Amino acid sequence: MRRAPRVRRRQRLGFSYRFVVAVLWPLLRTIVKWDIDGTERLTESEGGVVVAPNHLSWFDPPVVAFAMWQADRPPRFLGKEAVFRTPVFGSLITRAGQIPVYRETADAASAVRDALAALGSGECVVVYPEGTITRDPELWPMSAKTGAVRLALMSGCPLFPMVQWGSHEVMAPYKKEFRIFPRKTMRIRVGDPVDLSDLAGRPLDAATLAIAGDRLMDAITAMLAEVRGEDPPETRMVFRRDRPE
Repeated sequence: MRRAPRVRRRQRLGFSYRFVVAVLWPLLRTIVKWDIDGTERLTESEGGVVVAPNHLSWFDPPVVAFAMWQADRPPRFLGKEAVFRTPVFGSLITRAGQIPVYRETADAASAVRDALAALGSGECVVVYPEGTITRDPELWPMSAKTGAVRLALMSGCPLFPMVQWGSHEVMAPYKKEFRIFPRKTMRIRVGDPVDLSDLAGRPLDAATLAIAGDRLMDAITAMLAEVRGEDPPETRMVFRRDRPE
């Protein structure tokens, strides 16, 4: 019996999402070069997935989104609530189904609820596990916050580590700049899902989340070391928002 062709995931999207893609896709194909590998793991995975990329620059989200759109995995990003209040752009990403994170407020749990609902519907949720752009002076990954691993453990969905290298050459960390000449190469890699099977069913306490977070960041760091052709530092930077910057 002949199998019916699979409906592409991007066909299910609404107007606002498609409008953003129509604006950004040709621009991103033109202003930078691409070196993408491993995204077939996302394409072939059935059901919801959590994707956890390293975070180098404010230019990261369109870079990650480009690679995932190409893999037929339209992303839903968890992002800082302040971005959703940006005129015009904030309205567009809200209508496109992106998920605001209200840190340290009564609405903080709504991001987890919305992300779990998206995963339950078979969507791809992107969470930056460090919670912010890395503060490491050499741009190595920092320690993980709990968001990405918490969603993976609560939903049972696979947790894919992703690394990207190159966005910082377009926009340096925490700099309002845009350097496109000469054209930079965006290097994207997606690894195998992080094995959290032994943690399933355990209480989601600090110890469990720390173990899962370390596994995730170990995978991301090893992948980034390979892309960079360099050895990572022996210890991982720990960033806390209550510390003065």
